[in-house]
Amino acid sequence: MKRREFITLLGGAAAGWPLAAHAQQTTSPVIGFMSGRSPAESAGAVAAFRRGLAEGGYVEGKNVAIEYRWANGHYDRLPSLAAELAGRPVAVLAATGGSVSGLAAKAATTTIPIVFSSGGDAVKLGLVPSLNRPGDNVTGVNLVFGALGPKRLGLLHELIPNATTIAMLVNLDYPSGAAEVQDVQAAARTLGMDIGVFNTPREQDIEPAFAALVEQKRAGLLVADDPFLQAQRDRVVRLAAHHQLPAIYYVRDFVDVGGLMSYGPDIEDAYRLVGVYTARILKGEKPGDLPVLQPTKFDLVINLKTARTLGLDIPPTLLALADEVIE
Repeated sequence: MKRREFITLLGGAAAGWPLAAHAQQTTSPVIGFMSGRSPAESAGAVAAFRRGLAEGGYVEGKNVAIEYRWANGHYDRLPSLAAELAGRPVAVLAATGGSVSGLAAKAATTTIPIVFSSGGDAVKLGLVPSLNRPGDNVTGVNLVFGALGPKRLGLLHELIPNATTIAMLVNLDYPSGAAEVQDVQAAARTLGMDIGVFNTPREQDIEPAFAALVEQKRAGLLVADDPFLQAQRDRVVRLAAHHQLPAIYYVRDFVDVGGLMSYGPDIEDAYRLVGVYTARILKGEKPGDLPVLQPTKFDLVINLKTARTLGLDIPPTLLALADEVIE
């Protein structure tokens, strides 16, 4: 597998993944780790966060404690989770699992350092005034998932060039959802394609959305950036397979569980960098002095087994672009 890296900082040591800290020393600082995602599908992300901490000399259970809070895709829970951690109080608040988590953390405290991960534009969303000079108590990693929607559409078009009607699965309640839809629709017009937008803000919306897009004879599927949809990845991938839909996703997690194709930055490395920044802040650096990190490399991952199941021949030009091909 060809790994891609984010700008700045160094890679590091491996670590395990507990759901809670044990045997903490009374003098250990406490980190608040909150996420819009669920623990069941975030094991790799949390392990990467802990690797980043370890690079800075902090090991959970030895010289640092971590309090975990999960919204499980229910974004309305995030403000209370952030307030709970801020009231503890924690030394640093790692706000992950989507921009909604960072926004909730920022609303909860103006004094506790916050390190976020966000798939949307951090400046447009109001997380920071500037990527280079975030200022105040907030910094983090900007994954730019949403901005890559048009690129994903282009890759899907290359895979199924004769398809003119594509479905887009999106959560319009997610802060960057509407902007991604607009960008994809603009790209579709240049390709002569029609995009059907199917809004899925709740679990019960997913299967009806698939039924509707199949009824409309949509020939392919683009899944928009959204931690809620990521938490539902097994269901989404299963339904795409059941309906024989070629689909492209924004993160490789979907491909790892049987999805066809993904294009985007390395999300686990982003969590590692959140851990690295958290460690640097624990050592005394100010978040406002740490520039928001952005990816410079992106991975195209293709699942050939899924392609064969769908009866698809992947064009040689697309295979040549792939950073990883799953046999």
